[in-house]
Order: sequence, then structure tokens, then C-alpha cells
Amino acid sequence: MKWLVTGASGMLGRDTVEELARRGEEVVALGRAELDITREEKVRAALGEHRPDVVVNCAAYTAVDDAEHDEAAALRINGDGPRVLARTCAEQAPTRLVHVSTDYVFDGEARETPYPEDHPTAPRTAYGRTKLAGERAVLAELPGRSAVVRTAWLYGVHGRSFVRTMTELESRRDTLDVVADQRGQPTWSADVAERIAELGVRLGGDDRDASGIFHATSSGETTWHELAQEVFRLLGADPARVRPVSSEAFPRPAPRPAYSALAHHRWRHLGLPPLRDWRTALHVALPLIRKESCS
Repeated sequence: MKWLVTGASGMLGRDTVEELARRGEEVVALGRAELDITREEKVRAALGEHRPDVVVNCAAYTAVDDAEHDEAAALRINGDGPRVLARTCAEQAPTRLVHVSTDYVFDGEARETPYPEDHPTAPRTAYGRTKLAGERAVLAELPGRSAVVRTAWLYGVHGRSFVRTMTELESRRDTLDVVADQRGQPTWSADVAERIAELGVRLGGDDRDASGIFHATSSGETTWHELAQEVFRLLGADPARVRPVSSEAFPRPAPRPAYSALAHHRWRHLGLPPLRDWRTALHVALPLIRKESCS
């Protein structure tokens, strides 16, 4: 099949392009400079020129705090942009669309049970509201030929992330204060890219079970504090140097979810297991991240 990836210069976009290339797929990689998904005429031209079988939308406004002050700007990219993509895919049938979303569509108030794919959404931030608008637009404009992939706590070899920051600060700080009252699933973007590729293949083969909402996060749960300690441990540093603090120590314009673990039930319908445990993935990813940081 032929693939077109938007937001291809970002962390997940780059990993998705690399995963598709590794599989021998024909892939067109378009970053923001090459394609602004909010401009309908540009989207029509790009899809008309390249005629992809599957579009993967990794383009997003991800400045969570900035969105609180300019929700309209976030909505243009996170809500209007996906609608334009989905509508254009519908016009250029049989193009399929895989759209990336977030755990922020939930309220973050659960405590022990991960959110299933069909749990009622209730975003508490401008970012979450705009991402939910994008989800709804994609599923409404392209029913049966689209998939929404929610992910969370992403880190990767490319770009900035919490994990990369911890690897850098370990050598610069004697101690670090890290939030210990937010719980979620650290997820390697390369693992998500692999799952996006598998999902796109199923969509392209008209597998109706491949449409709808999926959760692509690592198995298991932890806190930011425990994640930072694990990074230190893998670096050969004393994890006790990472000190737990509450969210109140780092006030932000947009409230962070206290609990954002996602359940992974829908993969079973495709005969696929959930993503591997977060610790297993981190052990593989961290040496690659350190190598990239030093290059």
C-alpha cells in the first residue's frame, strides 16, 4: 500500500515513517512545512497528487498549557485539521485514515481501573477538548474507514520528552523533585508506530474490526516519580536522588490528569496483544535515546 504521514517531523511521525519504511511500504512524509492540514486546498492537492491508500495523521497542537490561553489556535489544528483530512479521504475513496489522539479526552479522575475505549469522555483542558473534537470529526466524516489511536506519556528517540530530560538532568543535578501523584503509562513512540502500521494494514484490507477507537499505551502503570527513578537506575545512578513531590509543587495553567491509564481491550478483536510493559520498552529505548542525545 501507499501511505501518507502528516506531522512527519514530530516524534511519533518520524517513528511511523521509519517503521513503514522498515516494512518496505511506500510512504510519503509531510511535516508542517510541507502540509498544513488546516488548509483544505493544500490537503486536497497533496492527497490528489500522492493518492495514498492510508493517511496517518500525527500532526497536532501539543502545547497543553498554551492551549489554555489560545484554544482557537489549538482547535484549528486538533479539530478542524482532522476534519479536513477525513473529509478529503472520504472524497477520494477508498483512502483510509489513522488519527492519533490522547488520554486528555478523559477527566483523569479514575483511580484504579484504566479507561476503556468506550468510556465517556470528559476533557478538563482546552487541549483535551480540541483533541476530542478531532476524534469526533474523523469518526463522523469517515465511518468504517478510520481509526482513532489514543496514546499518552510518549517518549522517543526523536524530539523532547520527559525521559530524555531525565537522562540529561541526571548528570547536572544532585537531586531532582518529580511529581509522584500522577499515574499513567510511559509509552515508547516506536511501539505506537508499529501498532499504527499494523492497524493501517487491517484498515486497508477492509477489516471492519480495525475501525473505531484504540488505546496504544504500554502495559502496566507508574508515576512520573517512579519513571524518573527507573531512568536513573538504568543509568547506573542512585534512584534515591529523585525525590517525590505533589502536583502542587509544579502548578500549571492546564491541570494534569491524576490518573490516565488506558485499557487495551480492542486489540483482542484484531488478534493483537497490548503493547509490552513500560519497563521492558524503556530498557530497550533508553540506550537509543542516549545515543541520539550524544550525536
